Amino acid sequence: MAAPDSAVAVDYAQAMRMDPVLPGDWLLVAPLLITLLGGALCLMARKNTQSQPKIAIIFLVLLVLACGGLLARVLDKGVITLVAGGWLPPFGIAFTVDALGATLAFTSSIVALAAAVYGISDVDHSGRRYGFYPFLLLLLTGVCGAFLTGDIFNLYVWFEVLLISSFGLLILGNERAQLDGAVKYAILNIIATTLFLIATGLLYGIVGTLNMADIAIKVRAVEADGPLMTVAVLYFMAFAMKAAAFPVNFWLPASYHTPRIVIAAVFAGLLTKVGVYALLRIFGIILPDARLALDDLIAVVAIATMLTGVLGALAQTDVRRLLGYLVISGIGSMLAGLAIGTTPALSGAIFYAVHSILVMTALYMAAGMMRALGGSYSLRELGGLYRASPAFAGVFLMLGFAVAGLPPFSGFWPKVILVDAALVGGHGWIAAAILLTGLLTTIAVGRVWIYAFWRGGPEGTADGQMTALAAPAPGTVGANVWLPLGLLLGLVVLIGLQPEFMMQISGRGGAGLSDATGYLRSVFGDTVQ
Repeated sequence: MAAPDSAVAVDYAQAMRMDPVLPGDWLLVAPLLITLLGGALCLMARKNTQSQPKIAIIFLVLLVLACGGLLARVLDKGVITLVAGGWLPPFGIAFTVDALGATLAFTSSIVALAAAVYGISDVDHSGRRYGFYPFLLLLLTGVCGAFLTGDIFNLYVWFEVLLISSFGLLILGNERAQLDGAVKYAILNIIATTLFLIATGLLYGIVGTLNMADIAIKVRAVEADGPLMTVAVLYFMAFAMKAAAFPVNFWLPASYHTPRIVIAAVFAGLLTKVGVYALLRIFGIILPDARLALDDLIAVVAIATMLTGVLGALAQTDVRRLLGYLVISGIGSMLAGLAIGTTPALSGAIFYAVHSILVMTALYMAAGMMRALGGSYSLRELGGLYRASPAFAGVFLMLGFAVAGLPPFSGFWPKVILVDAALVGGHGWIAAAILLTGLLTTIAVGRVWIYAFWRGGPEGTADGQMTALAAPAPGTVGANVWLPLGLLLGLVVLIGLQPEFMMQISGRGGAGLSDATGYLRSVFGDTVQ
């Protein structure tokens, strides 16, 4: 292994930035300040359970505005970097955001706002008193921090914030099933976090820096031999666990069906996508040569994740478990983009991540509505929901089409991009797996719709027979449920009918991963070659 070349094309003569930070660039840290302040105020108001949702919704609206403004600024100005005290890496800690990070942060803020509104009906006074809204805001601190940080050790710190808050949400209610699911969730995530920390320590030992841009420059002078490949494999294992990729994905269906449905919705939308983001960031910018060496392994993992996920969904009768397996299947499609590795493929993976965040959150919320109308999550006990609410039957059908990748909904376009990129890049098996997964997903969600909505009643009811429906729980299918579900469905339909904007920003994100020059120059200036 060659020693790091100190003569890299970066001018370290000035170790401090003397130019003032532009006012718009402060948007880079605004999401963290907003969520931390909002979470603290919700915690202070823990005994006033009526005011907590109002406080959380106000701060999450501010979060949506801040993340939307940040995305607009990134699309206008390019990659943005803030370094603590003006000190350049490796001395100062940096926040750096590109189109990938800004897009995912903005999408996450929308999902969190939807969850806060949905939680008004789904989370009772006890759940609020024990911290649903503070944990939700803290979770968004970790998620946004992970998307916006430019420092790999701070990525670990934000993962820890995310893990602590998600664990708190998971055990909210203190039921036996929740504790069982939380143990499985915690053990696998702690193992993954430990691997992440070990890999970061080894990488620091090799290049002597923790800033992502600085690492990306210094690894150019390091041979991609044993030590660096060891780091790459450790990172892949760690983030594959967090993303619930095959074969380390059993914790997800074992835990996502235990918490309140709004918590499961947030988890399904956000948590695994942070793992996918880390894989894209590590293997797109920091260790691109290692990705080339591991592309066959990533392709196998992607195909296995897609197929085992959708086959697991076909075997389930509990709607929440079924959706959990569909989350896993979607992760495989995103990993397929990483395995192919071209700019269009990476763009497709980013597009798919945005689509998956929206549609999986909406589907879990729809599952909660099915429970409210039919009294159960089990397909054996559900039936007749079409008669109970034809409008909701239509909503679920559209979300089912979207998650299966059928037109004209949001899942169609990223699958087209990924299949085209796979065929162009000579990865026919990946293209075939994506198409087969789409077909099987259609069967899985079609089975849910037929049993829960079209069938006259629970299992054993003759087709066409009228049966008594469970009485809707008071207040659980009101505006607080319809509003967030309608918002997410509207975005799913809008992206499907008008995909140009998403194609543009996912294309910017994919191009930024393929050519890191813009990312590096945002930190070190034009001295980077």
